[in-house]
Amino acid sequence: MTLRNQIQLIAYPDRMGNNLADLYTLIDRHFSRVIGGVHILPPYPSNADGGFSPLSHKEIDPKYGTWADIEKISSRFDLCLDLTLNHISDESEEFKDFIAHGYESEHADLFVHVDQLGPISPDDLARIHIRKEKEPFREVSFADGTTGRVWCTFTEHQIDLNFNSPKTYALMEDYIKFLAARGVKLFRLDAFGYTTKKIGTSCFLVEPDVYDLLKWIDGVARENGAETLPEVHDHASFQYAIALHGMHPYGFALAPLLLYSLLDANSVYLKQWLRMCPRNQLTVLDTHDGICIPDVEGILPKAEIQAVVDNVSQRSADPILRRSAANVHSVGAIYQLTCTYYDALKRNDDAYIAARAIQFFAPGIPQVYYVGLLAGCNDLELMEATGELRDINRHYYTLDEVDEAVKAPVVRRLLKLMEFRCNYPAFDGVFHLMYSNDSSVAMCWRHGEYRCELFVDLNFKKATVGYVDVKSKRWLTMRW
Repeated sequence: MTLRNQIQLIAYPDRMGNNLADLYTLIDRHFSRVIGGVHILPPYPSNADGGFSPLSHKEIDPKYGTWADIEKISSRFDLCLDLTLNHISDESEEFKDFIAHGYESEHADLFVHVDQLGPISPDDLARIHIRKEKEPFREVSFADGTTGRVWCTFTEHQIDLNFNSPKTYALMEDYIKFLAARGVKLFRLDAFGYTTKKIGTSCFLVEPDVYDLLKWIDGVARENGAETLPEVHDHASFQYAIALHGMHPYGFALAPLLLYSLLDANSVYLKQWLRMCPRNQLTVLDTHDGICIPDVEGILPKAEIQAVVDNVSQRSADPILRRSAANVHSVGAIYQLTCTYYDALKRNDDAYIAARAIQFFAPGIPQVYYVGLLAGCNDLELMEATGELRDINRHYYTLDEVDEAVKAPVVRRLLKLMEFRCNYPAFDGVFHLMYSNDSSVAMCWRHGEYRCELFVDLNFKKATVGYVDVKSKRWLTMRW
C-alpha cells in the first residue's frame, strides 16, 4: 500500500475533547479537508509516560473508547499508531506472570536479565545511552522472596524487551497483525534505538543488529498492508540510513533548522538540507516530545545551534538533557527544548505561517501536532501541575476550546494553507529547489500541467504561493 501524500494530524486520544469519539467529531467538523491521515498517540492501557508504557497493544483504554472508534477514523484516514518496540508495562500480564513465577515463567525470556549479562564495569556504564537519572536497571522481587534485575531504559514502569528471544518477535508479530486488521497503515516504531543491548557499547542503535530488527519489523508490517516510521532522535545520518533501508525516516532536523532560519533570516543551511533530505521522510515541526536538538547536529554548525537554544530558551521551560549512566549528574548536551512551536517563534503569526509553508513544500509527508494545528501557547499551568516539562506542549483542549481556536486568524490562515497542500496535484510530482538569496527560500513542485511555487522572505517572514489554475490556464498568487 502507499500512504496518501497529504498532511497527517498528530493527536492524543483525549486532548482534543475527552476521547476518541470527540476527536473524530472535531476532525469531521473542522479538519476533514486539510488532512489525509491521523497519528493517534498511544490509546492503549498504560501506567506511565503519557501512554508509552502499554499493558498491551491489543486493547483500547476504556476511558478513550473502543476499537470501533479507532476503526471509524481508519475508515476515512490513513491511521498511524505507535508500536512500542523497546518495552512493556510492569502491569502487563506477561510481567506480572514473571514476578509470580520467576525464571520459570513462560514469559521470562521476554525481559532482559541484567545479572545474566556478565560483569558491567563503570566504563561500561559510562557508555550506555540513558534516559533517566540512574542506571537503566531495576531490581524486582519475586513471589518466592528472591530478587533479580531487569533492564528498564525509561521509567521504572517500562520494562525493556529482549530481542534475543523468539518470544519477543512472536509478541511483536501478533501485535502488528492485530493492529493492521483494524486499519493501521503506518506503525511509528517508538524507541526502537534502545532495543540493542550489548555491554561495552552505548546499547543504542547498535549496528547491524538494529537494522536487522527494523528490516524484520518492516517486513511483517508490509505483509499486513502497512508501512513503518522508525522514531529516533540522534545525528541526521540515522535518518538517511533508515531511508536507505526502505522505511520512512523522520525529518526531525527541520524543526530546529527552521527556527534558526526564521530567527536569523538565513536560509543557507536550510537550503543545503532541502537539497539532500530523504524524499520519503515525514516532516514535523512539533511533537509530544518537544523540539529535539541532536537531530540537527551535523546540519547546523555548533554556534548556530547554540544561538537557537539561547533564543528559544527565553520562552521555554528548562531543557531536557542527555546524561551518562556512570555519572547521572553529568550533562552531555541539550536533548530537547520544551516549548510550543508558536511560542518558539515569538507568537509571530507571519513567521509561524512561513514555517508551516516551508514544511508543507519540503519533500515528504507533513505531520502537524494538534497544539501546532491550533497555534497553541505554552501551558505553564499543566506543566507545573504535573512536574513534566514536556507537558508545556500537551494542552488538554475541550470541544469548545477547539471550536474557538479555529476562529483565530493564524489558524484560519494555516487551515487554508493545509487545504492547498492536501489537494493540489503538483505535490505528487517532482520537487525543485529554486534559486534565492541567502535571506529567502524558493521551492517548486511540478506534476504534469500542475505547478506551484513557494517564496518566503525570511526578513519579513512573508510567504507567497503561486500556482497554475488548470481550468483557467492562469497563474494565480496567494499570500499568507
